[in-house]
Amino acid sequence: MSKSFSVGLGTFGMNPSQIPDAISSALRLGYRRIDCAPVYFNEDAIGDALHQEFSTGTVNREDLYIVSKLANPFHRKEHVKIGFQKTLTDLRLDYLDLYLIHWPQAFHFVEIDPTRRGYDNEDIDDSDGGSKIDPNVSIHETWAAMEDLVDEGLVREIGVSNFPVSLLHELLTCCRIRPVVNQVEAHPYLQQRKLLAYCQKRGVNFQAYSPLGSPGYKETEEPTLLQEPVLDDIASRHNATIAQICVAWALQRGTSIVVKSATPQRQEENWIGQSIILSTSDMEEIELLERNYRFFRPEDWWGDMAMAVFD
Repeated sequence: MSKSFSVGLGTFGMNPSQIPDAISSALRLGYRRIDCAPVYFNEDAIGDALHQEFSTGTVNREDLYIVSKLANPFHRKEHVKIGFQKTLTDLRLDYLDLYLIHWPQAFHFVEIDPTRRGYDNEDIDDSDGGSKIDPNVSIHETWAAMEDLVDEGLVREIGVSNFPVSLLHELLTCCRIRPVVNQVEAHPYLQQRKLLAYCQKRGVNFQAYSPLGSPGYKETEEPTLLQEPVLDDIASRHNATIAQICVAWALQRGTSIVVKSATPQRQEENWIGQSIILSTSDMEEIELLERNYRFFRPEDWWGDMAMAVFD
């Protein structure tokens, strides 16, 4: 995978006001993979920013790999295309390069207008403590509708996100079109070695989100990956930053990444991380940092429903 696609620009947590400059600077640095989702509530701003870049000739649409995700309320077969069309409307695009099931859990359907840009509220991301989870929707039903989007030429590739080995294996047993990627949280504190090995064995690209440990999302009392002494020592040996070491480590172990930054300086810092080559001893030191620590914990969000993705 080329540099342009092995390191994608994440957009989770980006304020819509930041997006025009963030997209512009990222494209000029060489980013070509843009990772989006309706529950980030900024796809309309991203669509406007991309339209501006296309109109000025900075890039052509076919030069980019645009990714979005199916939100939880649209998992039933008859609802998948509604959620997808809303994303196309917001992004001002005719097709996507990749569409993912964002989380394996389905929510009860939320009525939306797929022809209207933006969202008035965050209903599509509200589980109401788990009470809005619909436990009766099969991933096979959802996936069949995703496959239909490929058949219609609306999306080129499809994949999943936040799937543990058991669910990914179940999907692979019956799918007509194989998932090309499983996008999951992964960083030195959560290395997901068994999932990575399974994905590599089955030919599914393992893509890491939060490769820097979610510095803008985590709670104050949670561990801070970008202050980890072991990584700081390795970074000093390479005349690099901890963020760059995290990028290099992820790529060197055979994963692609999505890394969010709205500032040109940080975007460039992350981009340069691709050129760092870690030694065997560097990789072994980082391997020892495993804590099985998740910054994204849906079992906390979904209350007493006992519908955690992870055991």
